[in-house]
Amino acid sequence: MIEPTSAPAALIIERPDGFYWQAPGSLQAFGPFATASLARADRDAYDEDAPEPGETLEEAERDLGIGEWIDPDTGELAEGLSAPRLPRD
Repeated sequence: MIEPTSAPAALIIERPDGFYWQAPGSLQAFGPFATASLARADRDAYDEDAPEPGETLEEAERDLGIGEWIDPDTGELAEGLSAPRLPRD
């Protein structure tokens, strides 16, 4: 087993069919990869997609290009072919 340098809790595991990485606190292993460095690179790319500490849902939605207005009746995005909804007074 090879300990990664960037995330001490994450593991790189060597098995007969290749290298796998395992997220901290998880039993699921991702792989196989031909080399430990490929497994480490995939693990690090996965970490980059995780939300930053303190990032709000609205900031994450904006980063993904999702509209900021959610239809209160359906809970779905109000973009595209949805009919306009006027506020009830």
